[in-house]
Amino acid sequence: MSGSSGADARPLSPHLQVWRPHITMAASITHRITGVALYFGTFLIAGWIIALATGADCYGAIEGILFSWYGSVILYLWAVAVLFHLVNGIRHLLWDGPNIGFDPGRASAVSVFNYAFAILGAAAIWLAAAGL
Repeated sequence: MSGSSGADARPLSPHLQVWRPHITMAASITHRITGVALYFGTFLIAGWIIALATGADCYGAIEGILFSWYGSVILYLWAVAVLFHLVNGIRHLLWDGPNIGFDPGRASAVSVFNYAFAILGAAAIWLAAAGL
């Protein structure tokens, strides 16, 4: 580059010091986190299925872990991650395809809906599985 000397002094854009945290930003970060959680949670579910094929002793050990209090918490959070990632992925499809929902008010409302849907939907699935 002619005439350029040293590092560029311009700030990065968008810079984190410029943006105030908002619900849409949190939903974007949560979408990435749930994607990673689904990756690792899939190994847990696959291990459960492999244990079923391995034999009663192995399956009993894995089932004992999964249905303990901490295993139940992990499975509930995995269900929340599945539902959040699903509904937030649909939002991204609507953003990318027909360009629906870009105005700040609607984007914030949809983000709140995504969180509520994931938490309440996982609770409904959990209660239905428990027979309540």
